[in-house]
Amino acid sequence: MTSQYRTDHTRGQSQLIRAIDVTLAALLMMTLLPVMILLGIAIWARDGHSPIYGHRRYGKDGRTFLCYKFRSMAPDSDARLARLLASDPVARAEWHRDHKLRNDPRITTVGRIIRKTSLDELPQFVNILRGEMSLVGPRPIVAAEVSRYGRRYVDYCSMLPGITGIWQISGRNNTDYRRRVAMDSIMARRLSPRLYARILLGTARTVLSGHGAY
Repeated sequence: MTSQYRTDHTRGQSQLIRAIDVTLAALLMMTLLPVMILLGIAIWARDGHSPIYGHRRYGKDGRTFLCYKFRSMAPDSDARLARLLASDPVARAEWHRDHKLRNDPRITTVGRIIRKTSLDELPQFVNILRGEMSLVGPRPIVAAEVSRYGRRYVDYCSMLPGITGIWQISGRNNTDYRRRVAMDSIMARRLSPRLYARILLGTARTVLSGHGAY
């Protein structure tokens, strides 16, 4: 009886969070549509390439999906990264450690602005409406990152990946990868509507302050 209650309670919480996800994503997308159109024009005007791209990521239950973003990188980003990693051992070590670069040669001028303000994430409202993501959850990872989660990959796969989560309000890009994985694992096991709301409020404060963004 207790086990059944817990199952029903967990299912009810998940359904409530999903309902909030869809409602907020739809409202925010409609409200921010003019901003999204202007960003799309600004990105396209720079080099004539598509302002939105989809990158294949791992989601709930290990299924892959195309995670959408406004393009913040130059069209030849892969070649730029390869050249840098081949010639700069410090950058190579940073990339291996965090899968990010503080001084990333791939990012355009517009890209730096939309990354710092998290505006590059706005197209992910589409992923939320399609049921591939949530507002709150672990950031969707690429194939190269799966092994870094180790045994905690099970926790990662237990929920929808999100636009924001615990580590984004606990240092953002200043959080090392090991702590990020640990925080994602904690969130997967403890996520509730109350924690969901706390993370969203914390995210708003973090984005406005610009702390840890690059």
